Amino acid sequence: MEERRSTDVIRNVHERRLDATPAEVGAVLDTLASANDRLWPSGRWPAMRFERPLDVRVPAEPLRAGAGGGHGPIRYQVSRYVPGRQVVFSFCPASGLDGEHRFEVVPEGGATVLRHMLEARPIGRGRLSWPLVMRPLHDALIEDALDRAERAVGGRPRRRWSPRVALLRALFGITGSSSASSPEPATAGPAEVREREKEGAAA
Repeated sequence: MEERRSTDVIRNVHERRLDATPAEVGAVLDTLASANDRLWPSGRWPAMRFERPLDVRVPAEPLRAGAGGGHGPIRYQVSRYVPGRQVVFSFCPASGLDGEHRFEVVPEGGATVLRHMLEARPIGRGRLSWPLVMRPLHDALIEDALDRAERAVGGRPRRRWSPRVALLRALFGITGSSSASSPEPATAGPAEVREREKEGAAA
């Protein structure tokens, strides 16, 4: 993990190198927020839900830019979706962040990198809640999502939540979706996380 503080813009990056083709990893991405979601760790975290599913294989309900939703109290809308390659979400101001987060599939040699990037400026309550609460929970959730993706393509990740994350989950009563499938092993600790936070005047 790398952290720098020079402006108030957060740049938080998690990525996982997967032994799979871009098409295989892209197929996992395309299930995000659908009834057959193989990426978001809804068994242990609030589910990601939208007005329409991301599953492009449901012709009657295609994803469209502007679809609103989110997970738990964090609200955002879809601003861009390229099937099998990328999905970009723009935060709603009430979430305490002004910016976006996205998943993207990146070919790398004979493997594929699945990357999640958050680029945003904390606003309102987010100025305090991001460093104290949101960041550690965000990091753990995204690593759990990358673990799910790795399992979906045949990998066997082995990580656990940090004591701080476990305490925050208990304090805030964070649980998975009641309609989600069976819980998976607890994971956290960014194995391949790069985070750069910049605080100050936003450009």
